[in-house]
Order: sequence, then C-alpha cells, then structure tokens
Amino acid sequence: MKNWKKYAFASASLVALAASLAACGNLKGNNQKAADSASGDKTVIKMYQIGDKPDNLDELLENANKIIGEKVGAKLDIQYLGWGDYGKKMSVITSSGENYDIAFADNYVVNAQKGAYADLTELYKKEGAELYKALDPAYIKGNTINGKIYSVPVAANVASSQNFAFNGPLLEKYGIDISGVTSYETLEPVLKQIKEKAPDVMPFAVGKNFIPSENFDYPVANGLPFVIDLEGDTTKIVNRYEVPRFVEHLKTLHKYYEAGYIPKDVATSETSYDLTQDTWLVREETVGPADYGSSLLSRVANRDIQIKPFTNFIKKNQTTQVANFVISNNSKNKEKAMEVLNLLNTNPELLNGLVYGPEGKNWEKVAGKENRVKVLDGYKGNTHMSGWNTGNNWILYINENVTDEQIAQSKKDLETAKESPALGFIFNTDNVKSEISAITNTMQQFDTAINTGTVDPEKAIPELMEKLKSEGAYQKVLDEMQKQYDEFLKNKKS
Repeated sequence: MKNWKKYAFASASLVALAASLAACGNLKGNNQKAADSASGDKTVIKMYQIGDKPDNLDELLENANKIIGEKVGAKLDIQYLGWGDYGKKMSVITSSGENYDIAFADNYVVNAQKGAYADLTELYKKEGAELYKALDPAYIKGNTINGKIYSVPVAANVASSQNFAFNGPLLEKYGIDISGVTSYETLEPVLKQIKEKAPDVMPFAVGKNFIPSENFDYPVANGLPFVIDLEGDTTKIVNRYEVPRFVEHLKTLHKYYEAGYIPKDVATSETSYDLTQDTWLVREETVGPADYGSSLLSRVANRDIQIKPFTNFIKKNQTTQVANFVISNNSKNKEKAMEVLNLLNTNPELLNGLVYGPEGKNWEKVAGKENRVKVLDGYKGNTHMSGWNTGNNWILYINENVTDEQIAQSKKDLETAKESPALGFIFNTDNVKSEISAITNTMQQFDTAINTGTVDPEKAIPELMEKLKSEGAYQKVLDEMQKQYDEFLKNKKS
C-alpha cells in the first residue's frame, strides 16, 4: 500500500577504549554494545529502518534477539529514522562513510551504482541461500544491476495493482453504490453523492505527490515523464503526457477539482487523511496478493475498507524494489548481516514476533486453524512493526479476518501476474546527468499542477511539451534511454 505506509562497530581504537572503560563500569549506550561485541558476546548488527519507532521497540528487540542470538550468534540494533527525514539522513550517512551494517534502501539503483552498498551476489550462495530460494525470480531480475544484486528485497507484492479504496462506514451510512466504478471517469456519481450528503467529507483524498495511475512502467523515477505503455507498443519509450487515455484522466481530475471533489490546496497539501477517520470517502491505494484483498487495509484502518482495482497485476522494477534492505559497503560484518537478513525472512517465529508484536498482548493463535491469528487490543497501538518493510510476508501468520476466498484469489493473482517487458531494465544515466537535471527542473514547474487536476491540462500540457522539446536535453535523454532499452530487449531475446 502506498499512502499509509508511512549500526555498527566502532573503530578498532574505540573498541579497545570501550573494553578498558567496561572494566570501570562507566560505559553507556553504543559504547556498551561495542564492548559487549569485543568481549566475545554477540556480534552487534546495526540497522537503519524507515518510519516511526514502535513504543515498545526494546521489548520487540529483546524477544527477537533471543532467537537471533541462538540461531546466528548476533544481536540486532535497529535505529529508526522518520518518514520525512529518511532520505536526507541516509544521504548524509552514506556520504560520510559511516560504518553501519544494514539499512532500508534509499534510492537503491543510484546508491548501488555509486558503490554505497555491498555486492551480495556471493553472499546469496551461502549465508543467504535459504532466503534466495524463497524469492520470486522477478525480485532478482528487478534488483540486478550490471549483473550483480545489492539488495535483500522483502518478499510481498512482487506484482500489485492500483485500487480505489472506499471508506466502508460512509458507503453504508449514505447508501452509496460503488459497483459501477472501474476508472477515474466512473467515480463521478460517487463523488457527487458524498459532496451533497456530507459536505465536510473530502470526496477524493489526494495530495501534492499524486500522479494518476495507468498500466505504465516507469524506466526511471516518476519525476520524469518517460514511460513504457503496457497497453501499447512495449518496445518504445514515450511521454505519458502524449498518451491519450492518460490525458483523459487529467481532464477528469481537473473537472473534479473545479467541482470541489479534490482539495483546493491539493498542489501544496501535506494533509494525509487518516485511514481510520471519516474525513474522506475514496483514496488510491496500492494493493497486492500479500494484502489479501482489502483485509490488510481494513485491519490497519480498524474499519471496513472496500477496494476496486483499475490497473493490472504486473511485475515491474518498481514492485520488486518497494522494500529493499542493503548491507553497507563499509560494514565489517557483511556475512553476519546477511545471516540476520536470511533469518528475518525465513524464521516465522522471529518475523511474526516483530510484525504482530508480543504474543498474548497483541495477538493469539486461533484454535484449530493453522497459521491463523486473532489480534488483541495491544495490537491497536504503536506496538509492532510493519509487514511490508520488515520481512517475507509469506511466512506471516494470516489474520482471522482473511477469508478462504481471499487466500485463493491471492494465489491466483500471483500465478497469473505477468512480467513487464522492461523488468530488469536499469537506465544508466552517466551520459545524460546534466540533461536529466534540466528536464527535472522543467517538470517541477508544471507537473504537480497538471497531475493533481489544479490546472486545465488542455492548456498546460502543450505549454509543458513546448518547453521540454525546445530544450535539447529532452530529446537527448529520450534517445539515450531508447538506445539502452533497445539493447536490453535485444540481449533479452538472445
């Protein structure tokens, strides 16, 4: 889901210092951890994680480290960096050469190409062998850069679709029928009803980073307009603003904006519209097989959420890189770090204890049903980690609210999901870095207003395209990308 989803040893001299201070009983915090490691206790693996720290992190780690210590002789130390700060702080940590062990990947492809992350290709053959066997091959294809893999992806939604997620209690309260909703265009009757019946409710909850979803594959980040149209000629890279059905979506959104169905301040809005509240009727969410339909959204929201998919299940680079863990190239414990990641993704007791929290407080097993659990009141607090960015979702216990039909549909979705022709295509930007910067600057002048429906696309898109094409940077990047993609497709066939 995309909207609610929201370190190492000291140097040798410091370790020696820590050891001497330990004899005096004066150590605190990280120095104590270094001393523990130096004294032959457990190897401390320092991990940076994105998001908000659970209130009971110490309890979660105490339970986890009993297993980790017994199985691999290590101790995991997780330090959280907030959602808004993660990219900036990890950039500083990476550029400083800090000696951490594991981190949630930030800007995976770029940092891997820069040499910030350790090459895990050989580690997968030994320390990560069990984990490797459990991964869908698409994860390996989507994360391989120049023949090497630098990440441990969290196995979950290797394919996903975009969905309209509806606030169930409001649908019931106001008698709103969503059976006819299949696209942005068919949302209109639903939005009109809620606007009339509950003026204080935001009909379509979108924010400034919103981009209409389509069956596109993005060969580079969404900040650039280049896409591969999976409903068109998949051998060509095109500009999304020149794909007719995408332009129709933008016209529709502008119509909704003018009707008051979208926030008036959407182009600058930081409002997140809490999933648990009645401040919104519909939003867009990414859902995959591991979410078992709307069950995960409903559990997180603590209310009924109804979903309507409107794009296809496709395995793409983006879906394989949603949650990657990497090992720092500066880590002194690469093998041990891989052992910890392997355990996180293959040991159900360890992973479920983190994602569900303490057994007996947060959850209990359902009698007579294998791998089924019931969440308790303790789970409702900030007392557990998120499944999507912790470990292999397919070894998580299944919540009792998941139906047999949802499980069967999940298996079917996985079996029938197709790979994008561009899966594994990594664009090398070395020859066009300055040109990409120029295009990005131009896009920032136009794209937020266009994508959110704030401006009339029939006027704004021609202005954007005229400016893009008047600059040599645009065509140079497009040509270079197409050249590399042609070569990728050629090698793929041979």
